[in-house]
Formats: sequence, C-alpha cells, structure tokens
Amino acid sequence: MDALVVGLERSKARFIWVINSANSQQRVPDRFHDDRGVVIRGWAPQVEILNHKAVAGFVSHCGWNSMLESTMAGVMLLGWPMEADQFVNAKQLLEYKGLTVKLCEGADTVPDADEFARIINDSVGQDIPQKARVKALKEKALQALKDGGTSSTGLDELVKQLTQNGVSNT
Repeated sequence: MDALVVGLERSKARFIWVINSANSQQRVPDRFHDDRGVVIRGWAPQVEILNHKAVAGFVSHCGWNSMLESTMAGVMLLGWPMEADQFVNAKQLLEYKGLTVKLCEGADTVPDADEFARIINDSVGQDIPQKARVKALKEKALQALKDGGTSSTGLDELVKQLTQNGVSNT
C-alpha cells in the first residue's frame, strides 16, 4: 500500500483508487483526498468508470472480467497479475497482443514506487502503441457484436451444428 501511495503521489496523475473490503482498514493518507484523486472503499461501478472519457489507464490484476471490461471501454491495462489465470491473461495481452503495460507480477511483489510513478507517467500521460491497439480491438469487438458480425454468425453456426447433431433446446 505504501509503495502505491508514494508512486501515485510522485506520478502527479489523477486517479480513482478502489480499495476492496478486505483491505478497507488500510489507511490512505489524507493528502489523497484532494482534487487529484478519489478513494473508494468497497464496491465501485467499474464499467461506468472505465467508460468515462477521462480514463486513460487501468491498473488491474488481469482477471478475465477486468480484461473484457477494459477492452470494451478501449482502456489500456497496467497489468499486475497476482494468481491463477491472471498470469496467462496478462501474457496474452502483453506478449501476444501488445495491449497492456506490465506493472508488476505476483501477489507477494511490490512495485518500486519510483518505477510505478514512471510507468504511470509514461503510459497514461503519453500516446503509446498499447492505447491505439486497445482502441482498435474495441472497435473490432463492437463490429463482431453487431447483427451479422462474427460473434452473431458464430453463435448461429454453433446452434445450427448442435441442432444437426440432435441436441435439443428442451
């Protein structure tokens, strides 16, 4: 928590920091309650936040839902996978698609505060390829979801094959 506080402070970036209920007793310095940042304890409307035009990046553990939500919002991830499938998800986004910036890795790791601040400034404050790539992927996903898009036609084809193989809808 201390490294994140110092890193955010040094970055000078504006932020929304959601602290889950398991960590809600951890103290965030009073200086964070100014016009530069908002601290939310407990649940937050993540999809609505990610879809706000001012959001330039999202520090995430790279869980499946967070990946989908940020992609559909066109928001680049700053990845910090901590367990299970998050490592595979982060690898997909970082190495294969170039959609995220690696922040840290592992639940027991703590980012260096200066490095954290540098990564935030370099990625959120500048036009970098990851931002353009995630916006392009968002557009591809929206096209796939339209009537006649690949998602729609793929589902139709699956239903057709299941029906032909004797799978009933009852």
